[in-house]
Amino acid sequence: MNRRSFLRGGAVAAAATTAAAASGLAAPALAQSRIEWRMVTSWPKNFPGVGTSAQRLADRIAAMSAGRLVIKVFGAGELAPAFGTFDAVQQGAAECYHSPSYYFAGKNPGLTLFTSIPLGMTAWEAHGWWLHGGGEALQDEMTRPFGIKALPCINTGVQAAGWFNKEIKTVEDLKGLKMRTAGLNAEILRRLGVNVVTLPPGDIFQAMQSGTVDAAEWIGPWNDLAFGLHRITKNYYVAGTNEPCAVAELGISEKHWSGLPEDLQAIIRSACAAEYEAAFTEYFTRNAEAMVVLKNDHGVQVRTFPDEVQKVLADAARAVALELRDRGDDVTRRAWTSYMTYLDHARTYGNSAEGGYLALRAKFDPIPVS
Repeated sequence: MNRRSFLRGGAVAAAATTAAAASGLAAPALAQSRIEWRMVTSWPKNFPGVGTSAQRLADRIAAMSAGRLVIKVFGAGELAPAFGTFDAVQQGAAECYHSPSYYFAGKNPGLTLFTSIPLGMTAWEAHGWWLHGGGEALQDEMTRPFGIKALPCINTGVQAAGWFNKEIKTVEDLKGLKMRTAGLNAEILRRLGVNVVTLPPGDIFQAMQSGTVDAAEWIGPWNDLAFGLHRITKNYYVAGTNEPCAVAELGISEKHWSGLPEDLQAIIRSACAAEYEAAFTEYFTRNAEAMVVLKNDHGVQVRTFPDEVQKVLADAARAVALELRDRGDDVTRRAWTSYMTYLDHARTYGNSAEGGYLALRAKFDPIPVS
């Protein structure tokens, strides 16, 4: 693969997919039964990964419904601000959003459970809990008062700990830093003396470049390379407690969801499940490719926090998670208990299965490429 062109190639492929879907809808679009929705997102339009996944989901739904349900995608700031998508759907400015629940923790802090918890579930564990462990019913109970039906439709996998303008050798090195982050990780870092700055994704590069922030985390190598964060600093920390996965969802106005016939509801569910798998595996693939580019072509120093720092972060993560339970309402406490029970079982099995295999594989020389 030409390392410098894989992002460009992905964009061309995404454009071709969109064009093909649009041409296939030309005839059905004239049908009187056509339903048109607006999707507001928290991402720059068609940005690699989260942005292209939102458009791909809309295209899937249109194709699977033979043009009966067509969704127009709006990037952050076009119809609603990046952090205002929930309100836009709740207030009727759009029929659905594509965003992570923890952006809306001000509505109910328990919504964070459905995006990511530091030291919590991985992508497949989170989806397993939602599909088979009672997660959907609990999220329904939490979002119903706001008139929202949420369906997970993307997961970015394990996220990087972030870019720092200096090497982090001790916990003291974190104190006083201005850092862009989100979710419970923001509260964890505040407790360690970090000045957390809340920024939408599209503003991260400019903030780093201008010195508004000294550090930033968003997703991982693929998106960080596309944003050009390596042009500002070479200190890239990848293994952290912050986000072992990150779910974004298709949040639909309950009024519009309940008004759909059962077959269109089933199509949306199937499209979201298919896109969850497609997006997660794409993120894993592109992150692996982008990491090679960052290291070999741009001289990025890929680092991990010292054990002392990791221990303090992990202790703070546990404390913040327990406070989420203790300060939450009844549904949050029940969702927290359900989440942690599922995670306990997943840890017990996963540490000996997937974890055991990965540790075993790391002991031996890799099979030669050629």
